Amino acid sequence: MRYDSYMKILMDIRLLARGGTTGISGYTQDLLQALFELDSENQYQLFYNAFRKKSLPVAWYHKSNVTILERRIPNRLLDLSFRVLNGPKLPEFRAADLVFSPHFMLTPPVKTPHVITFHDLSFLHHPQFFSNKQHVWHWLQNYKVQAERAAHIIAVSEFTKFDLIKLLGVPEKKITVIQSGVNEEIKHLYKDTEFQESLHKKYQFEWPYFLSLGTIEPRKNILALIRAFSFLKEDPAFKFHKLIVAGKKGFGFEDVAKEAKQSKYSSDILFLHSVPDEDRVYLYTWARAFIYPSFFEGFGFPPLEAQVCQTPVLASDRTSLPEILGDSALLFNPWSVTELTKKLFELETNETLREDLISRGTKNVERFNWSEAARKTREVFKQSVL
Repeated sequence: MRYDSYMKILMDIRLLARGGTTGISGYTQDLLQALFELDSENQYQLFYNAFRKKSLPVAWYHKSNVTILERRIPNRLLDLSFRVLNGPKLPEFRAADLVFSPHFMLTPPVKTPHVITFHDLSFLHHPQFFSNKQHVWHWLQNYKVQAERAAHIIAVSEFTKFDLIKLLGVPEKKITVIQSGVNEEIKHLYKDTEFQESLHKKYQFEWPYFLSLGTIEPRKNILALIRAFSFLKEDPAFKFHKLIVAGKKGFGFEDVAKEAKQSKYSSDILFLHSVPDEDRVYLYTWARAFIYPSFFEGFGFPPLEAQVCQTPVLASDRTSLPEILGDSALLFNPWSVTELTKKLFELETNETLREDLISRGTKNVERFNWSEAARKTREVFKQSVL
């Protein structure tokens, strides 16, 4: 079927109900914003369901081609109904020309062409990193059947594309890799000197410090970072260095807190669990290094955000991170605390290396643009209804 005028695209944005602008929520919000700025022809209907939900960006309510369809059905009940009862077949999904899911959240079984973004399949590689509650959620979403039924799939990296082919048997021709962009607000705030000065008064950190940012859960490998930091502190040259771990508490946080408490240098390890989105810029900017020891990433926004703020990055050499970072970061084996410790020492004792990483990082982030991601995504939409 060909649409010569416009498409009616229904977007399932339920995941924005809990708020937040990082990870998949950040992907959804930034991609939609870029699409709305790019596309004034297609009609976008946003399916926004939850019993309680956060407010959406005010500007979206004033877009002439954007309609927000609000429902107040508890999403757990809706997911269970879709998975077990094969319904309800919501009329807004049937009436659309295309359904887009920025994450593999289960949608009603209708014949409307469906485009889904898959970010990663970490739960299949490392089930031990997830709670029983998270495993139930993954089962509810029926991700494999969704991948089979989808008209097309967007993968955020070549690594995720490979995983979809290998683990779910998705035909290669059905997948398009569209790498995400970097949040424009990060770029703006980094250059705002008045903003930086105001936060300098708010955060009374002792410098120098290393930074890690993201949900504190087993997949992020914070245990290894704490151990590497403790080894590094044995050298008197690092007597005054601190470690800041910023991010909400996730599954397994108790183990991380225990490791930090047992460290000989526990007083130099600081946890920040509630950091406003805009304050991330300040944390990145003033850090001696941003460290991302994650075992598994489908893409990885934080290292790129750190590079925008001209902070050198040390990151895991696994999954998508070599693809996203290339030679713009110091890469290490996340299973080796010794290697991470050596890389930290190398960075802090080699100013030439430090300046080179900052320069390479600044060039690297130029590759990731939300306008380009939106353009490619719109093209996938168009091809999926032809």
